[in-house]
Parts: sequence; structure tokens; C-alpha cells
Amino acid sequence: MQNICVIQTAFIGDVVLSTSILESLHSQYPSAKIDIVVRKGNEALFTNHPFVKNVIIWNKQQNKYTNWVKVLKQIRISKYDAIINVQRYAATGLWTAFSGAKFKIGFDKNPFSFLFTHKVKHQEMQVGLHEIQKNFALAQVLDAGIKLCNPKLYPAVSDFEKVKIYQDQPYICIAPASVWFTKQFPKTQWAHFLNGLDFKGKVYIIGGPGDKAIGEEIIASISATSTIKNRVVNLAGQFHFLSSAALQKGAVLNYVNDSAPMHFASAVNAPVAAIYCSTIPDFGYGPLSDDSFIIQTQQQLACKPCGVHGKKACPLGHFNCAMTIQMQQMYAPLLQMKQH
Repeated sequence: MQNICVIQTAFIGDVVLSTSILESLHSQYPSAKIDIVVRKGNEALFTNHPFVKNVIIWNKQQNKYTNWVKVLKQIRISKYDAIINVQRYAATGLWTAFSGAKFKIGFDKNPFSFLFTHKVKHQEMQVGLHEIQKNFALAQVLDAGIKLCNPKLYPAVSDFEKVKIYQDQPYICIAPASVWFTKQFPKTQWAHFLNGLDFKGKVYIIGGPGDKAIGEEIIASISATSTIKNRVVNLAGQFHFLSSAALQKGAVLNYVNDSAPMHFASAVNAPVAAIYCSTIPDFGYGPLSDDSFIIQTQQQLACKPCGVHGKKACPLGHFNCAMTIQMQQMYAPLLQMKQH
């Protein structure tokens, strides 16, 4: 097996988790040429990746269908031995079906899976089974002896150099944003956490350019008399993916929601405290770092979880799954890391 392509055109967190398959394939077939297909914007995850040969980019925002055809042509020209399609949508199913690959592998929930050479049952709701284990079943089609690996990103030396100026003293990172409201620990709770934080180093707020405003609101909500206020720095929008991961890697602890920054932490084995509001880690998206902590309400709420994915608002209006998380739960992981 010398020429393999992995397809994952979902959002960034899903792409990071799919790097687990890349690690497994490289471990089993170290001389193989491995390509990956991603949506435009996620290609930066693979800058200087040591064993991803080509990144094929699908621009869905402009000329979606014309660009879809271009991707299909690239796939067919490459003459892959195997296509592993992690996505369950029609567009990627057709790429797989018409790829010309000897092995066309994907999940049975893909509407065009009947055209694949091998389809694998997707264990979507199997409690306790991590997403990387679900995806790993696709790689096992090629070789039952293949090894399950954790996801991994490869920040370059330049990425570590970019963040070096922020590492002159111990620091923690918080990633307060999420695409979904009910996955997002509230800004008032972040401010409450920071007001009582017993930590002598810096606190860096991280995220994309669109998250900068949330960071500013959190800082503005910190008590003027708090000793931490002048040590909280809003770095949202300052770094691209791999540089942000490099910053997380050096942190004493990373506080994240059930969202992409958690998977970034896992992919560089950074210590992480993952906060679950409306969702639960048993859905298969838990942290994978050696030092991982789960934070969620200790109350038995009949409404939690309210869905596999987040929602734009709490369906019942109270958001108790977030508001009943106690501050002692937030501080406990940091105390454990400091004891290390």
C-alpha cells in the first residue's frame, strides 16, 4: 500500500481528530505517500507535516461545484491504492466512488456507500467509544494489525519561536469561545473563575480573530481589585493554528470548551481541562492528552445532554448545565498540575 488518500472536509476539530488515521497509516506503511483532502481554511494544519505529501483543498465558499470537480480530477489523476473517507456526506461519497482506487473505504451512513468496495458501520451513539476509535475502524480494513494512534499536529520551529516571548514565566491558556452557545462556558463564569484564581503567572486568552471580543468582555468583567487582572492577556486572533498549538503545549494547563482547542491540546499532548456544558465526553469527543481533566456539573440534570452537538441557545432558558459548575471544580485540575 504505497499511495493513500484520506478525506475529511468537516470542521477543524474533526480534521485534527482525523490525524489519528494519518499516524496509524504512517506507522503501518512508513514509505507510503499519504495525501489528505480538506476544506479551504484547514490546509494550514498540515504546513510542513513530515509525512503528508499533498493537501488537496476544496473551496466550498466560491464556485463550490466547479471546485468539487477539480478535486475529483486531482483524486483520479493521483491513482490511489486506497481512499479512506471519514466524512458521511454525499459530495465526499462521490469522490470516493469515482476515485478509481482499489480500496474505496467509508462509513455505511454515506449515501453513496453502496459504491464503495468496503463500508464500515458507523458507531455514532456508542457511549464511551472515542471518535478516533470510530474512524480507526476504516483504517483496519487495510490491515487488521494496524495500530491505533492519537491525533498529532506538527508545529514548526518557527511556530515555537513566535510564542517564545510569551513563555518567560509559567502561564495557563483559556479558550472561551465555541461555535455553539451551549458548548460555551459563560463569560460571567470565566470572570468569576479568574477573580478567584490563585496563580502567579500569566493567563492567555486564545482563539480565532472572531473570538477577540469575547476575550475583551471577559477581561472587562474581572474585578478591578483582582490581582490577576493585569496578568490576563487577550491573544485571540494573534496566532494561526500551529502556533496556537505550540503555545498550548508549553502551558501549565489549558482550559477549553468541548471544541477545537481541546483537540489541538490533544494533538500536541498539552495538559488540558475540558469543560462540558450541554454535551458529555461519552459522545466520543473527550480529551486525549496524558494530563486530561473533565469538568462538568455535578448535578443530575434531566436535560443534560440536550443533544450530540451544541445549540444556539439553552432550550429551557436556564443554562443550568453551565451555571451549576462550581469554581472548586475549575481550580482542582490546576492544583493537581502545580503539585506535579
